Amino acid sequence: VQLQASGGGLVQAGDSLRLSCAVSGSTFGACAMGWFRQAPGKEREFVASITRSGGITDFAGSVKGRFTISRDNAKNFVYLQMSSVKPEDTAVYFCAGGPSAYLRAPRDYDYWGQGTLVTVSS
Repeated sequence: VQLQASGGGLVQAGDSLRLSCAVSGSTFGACAMGWFRQAPGKEREFVASITRSGGITDFAGSVKGRFTISRDNAKNFVYLQMSSVKPEDTAVYFCAGGPSAYLRAPRDYDYWGQGTLVTVSS
């Protein structure tokens, strides 16, 4: 399974941005998917996850109510819709695939994309 994240860029506080993750490989439908982020000098942290069917989602408290996660199993894509972004959302965002959407630790995810940088100016 290979993952390719895209959609990052420079935005202003309060703006919206959608990240995409293209997933290759026949096992996409068998994977829960997650988004993580890593700010400079900080550890990688959980942002959001979604079950295989897309029916259940989970969010970190810091983004709940502002971000949504979705997936298109027909096209092998996962999305992170970011709204009302804040400077503290600045980070490299990674998509990841794993066995369960109820897991939040990076070590629990098996497949990783290369990351896309989101910079939010105040």
